[in-house]
Amino acid sequence: MNHVNKYLRNFKQYKLASHKVWLVSNEERKQMLKLDWNESTIQPSPLVKKKLKELVDDGSFFNLYPATRNEKLYELLSTYCQVPKECIQYFGSSDSLHEYISKLFINVGDPVIILWPSYDNFRLTAEVNGGFVFYYEYNSDFTFDSEGFENFIAEKSASLVYICNPNNPTGYLHTVDYIEKLIKRFPETMFLIDEAYYEFTEPKTSCSQLALKYENILVTRTMSKAFGIANFRFGYLIANEKNIAYISSIRNPKNITTFAQTAAEAVLEDVPYMEAYAKAVNEAKHFFVNELRKIPELEAFPSAGNFVMIKCSDYAKKKELFNYLAEKNIFIRNIEQSETIKNCLRISIGTTEQMKVVLKAINNFYGR
Repeated sequence: MNHVNKYLRNFKQYKLASHKVWLVSNEERKQMLKLDWNESTIQPSPLVKKKLKELVDDGSFFNLYPATRNEKLYELLSTYCQVPKECIQYFGSSDSLHEYISKLFINVGDPVIILWPSYDNFRLTAEVNGGFVFYYEYNSDFTFDSEGFENFIAEKSASLVYICNPNNPTGYLHTVDYIEKLIKRFPETMFLIDEAYYEFTEPKTSCSQLALKYENILVTRTMSKAFGIANFRFGYLIANEKNIAYISSIRNPKNITTFAQTAAEAVLEDVPYMEAYAKAVNEAKHFFVNELRKIPELEAFPSAGNFVMIKCSDYAKKKELFNYLAEKNIFIRNIEQSETIKNCLRISIGTTEQMKVVLKAINNFYGR
């Protein structure tokens, strides 16, 4: 007799990237470029370290559960997002938030559509909760067929649609007007807009205001990218008050540590630091893409996130390049969620100086 949840018996695991950085010494880690998970490549605001040191020196709370409602954090998030604090809830990572959303909005057997290829961890989360996942793919050149997508939503009578915006790994960015069109056309469908890379969009593009106006949209964000506190696992939801009340009723408020809350407070008290980093990343990205396009064997795609997807001439050459860079302690992401990206790699963007190191290695690989 199989005691395992039937939805977990034959599921496809989410593939993790290399974690070699955790198998070496601190000194060795400093010699590596970890460009595979789209994390920040620099440390967060110095205010994080300052406030954490004060926290550790205090230490009087170690034996206690964390604060379950941090009013200061709500106020800071409200100010940053320009939405009422009643329309925000925070979680121990956006991945954790997606799990709560799936529990709340996906019934067993519900059709769930993912605009594909995209962040594969949500596919796993939806399947674990009994959702039947259907994929609607970007075109082979990674452009988007809006009419075909809308017809697909109607055909499947989708209960929930997941759109990563900007999309990971293709970098495609949908307009707010288009997302609103979807919300209005399909009022019975819940739209989950994952804005993990919002801070890198130019100009800033967010559906946060739509989430206040409509009941069938949820906007999720993370502080693991532009804010640089991935290790603390902090994410948040923007939605109307009704949806916030629903999700808060099943949320475990003890799961966001005092350290994570303090780190989140610190970066929100120093938003200019994050904005300067995001600006530097975008400058580095434009430089990097322009240089990559000088290499005939590669195709580099435009991206609204802190990453670039490149396409190699064939699968064998892609694997060779991936392994070559790993030997040089440059770790990038091998992406294979879809046949359309079989020959593609994703490279997180750091500073211009860091991307020059990557370019030199890639040019050496191609004998330049």
